[in-house]
Amino acid sequence: MPVISMFYGIIIRMYLLDNKHHGIPHIHAKYAEHEASISIADGEVLAGELPRKQLRLVQAWIELRRDELTADWELALGDEKLYKIAPL
Repeated sequence: MPVISMFYGIIIRMYLLDNKHHGIPHIHAKYAEHEASISIADGEVLAGELPRKQLRLVQAWIELRRDELTADWELALGDEKLYKIAPL
């Protein structure tokens, strides 16, 4: 589960092990004991939950970094090494 970014105590990972459950490009965000899978396309929570403040931070980060996230998703599909993405 490669970590692609960290900011404000939030750890962002991207992995495809659970892709069958969601079927769309997404990231995994973890904050303390909370974790959520979040769509790259629109920032919607697919599974799990984050506190509201941290969710808004992750959604803002996705908006700013969508192209980089999409590129990393394509690399992940090809089983290639992912790039780190700048924090918020």
